[in-house]
Amino acid sequence: MRELSWPARVYLVTVIALGAGVIAHSVTTLRHAMAPGHLGTEELGTLLVLALLFLVCESMPTLLNVEQFAVSVSFSAALAAVVLLGPEGTALVGFTAVFSVRPGLPLVKRLFNGAQFAICGHAAGWVYVRLGGRIGVPEVHAFDDLIGPYVAATAVFVPLNIMLTLTMIRLATGVRAVEVPMRGLAQFLLSYLGYGTFGLLVAGLWATVQSISAVLVLVPLFVARWAFGQYHAQQRSYDATIAALCQAVETKDYYTRGHCTRVSAASSMIAQEVGMGQERLRAIRYAGMLHDVGKLGVPTKVLQKEGPLTEEEFAAIQLHPMRGLEIVRGIDFLDEAYAGIMHHHERHDGRGYPMGLAGDEIPEFARIIAVADAFDSMTSDRSYRGARPVEVAVEELRKNAGTQFDPVMVSAFVKALEHQPWQPPRRVEPPPPDADEAAVKDHDDPTMPIEVVSGP
Repeated sequence: MRELSWPARVYLVTVIALGAGVIAHSVTTLRHAMAPGHLGTEELGTLLVLALLFLVCESMPTLLNVEQFAVSVSFSAALAAVVLLGPEGTALVGFTAVFSVRPGLPLVKRLFNGAQFAICGHAAGWVYVRLGGRIGVPEVHAFDDLIGPYVAATAVFVPLNIMLTLTMIRLATGVRAVEVPMRGLAQFLLSYLGYGTFGLLVAGLWATVQSISAVLVLVPLFVARWAFGQYHAQQRSYDATIAALCQAVETKDYYTRGHCTRVSAASSMIAQEVGMGQERLRAIRYAGMLHDVGKLGVPTKVLQKEGPLTEEEFAAIQLHPMRGLEIVRGIDFLDEAYAGIMHHHERHDGRGYPMGLAGDEIPEFARIIAVADAFDSMTSDRSYRGARPVEVAVEELRKNAGTQFDPVMVSAFVKALEHQPWQPPRRVEPPPPDADEAAVKDHDDPTMPIEVVSGP
């Protein structure tokens, strides 16, 4: 709690307070229902079984790549409660998240989870009732009548749950919604809505096998959980592979630490501005991270040489895009990133390398990375100069639009910077005395072109 920003604290307290109000209202309502002739032992049993199912699922979530956050399929039990118990019972089922036995989960997160599930459950139950949904074990001949209200309740519960959670993530960590590793929020939302059908399955089976239905549905729920876990484990594996390659590249030049990560971020900004879909955004992030991986095949003495390069040395540098493609060719998940790695030093006017492509001949990924690469180079410290201000770098990009850079990509990046200000890297401290000399010139910096001389 102490490390949270003030907006995050206010939001957290507000959600917990609203959740407490929902629970107090639900308990009061159910107390009245427990009077003789109202809520009976059977309904209490239903509440306990669904609460237990919810708690089991909530205690075994799938961890996301966003630190300390996870997702579970427990909401299926809450949606079953919408049909079987109504708004108040659903709120109580969701509140059991407070008692999650997941190791290391702080009390404040338990309270937030319980509160937001209670809010979502009560809201979904209210919509269900308002649309004519019948509370209780559904009868076979009337089952069709509850499908519409149930779909509406699911359409309320799932987006509200995701919105409350992502807002907390955004305020607590600064991670934007697009950075949450859920390959496309719309796709993730649709998959969650699909898992919501498990709740309807529980409610439907309850009419024949009663509480055993919870056990029958528990197996596919945990299969779904396992699938979530496998997917995110795979993504973490991909990210670790990319990070290892980037670290290997950056050990060659003290002054380019973090360059790959920043080029990846800037490339993503441009890609979002031009309307790329989530799968291509993932690929452009990887391409930005690995655009200079071919430098592993360039002799360190050439990368760090002071003064002009010989023609042979410059040719070795010009080969690094192709060497990069050779290095990553066997990594299947890179997809379109290959094109960005291979062609990010092509120029819009056809005077670039390695193939001298021009204009639209240059792959879109490469045109994006070219802008991001040059921008980060200009706004970062180098051994021969300090970082240039963002405004100066942007003006340089505009100056070279139509010659070195694609004007469309330059314009998109300038627009992206207007609503997402760039945070330049911290000033680089000089390398240790025994470290190798850093390069005097940076071939990615359009303001400091490499000098090439003939002869040895």
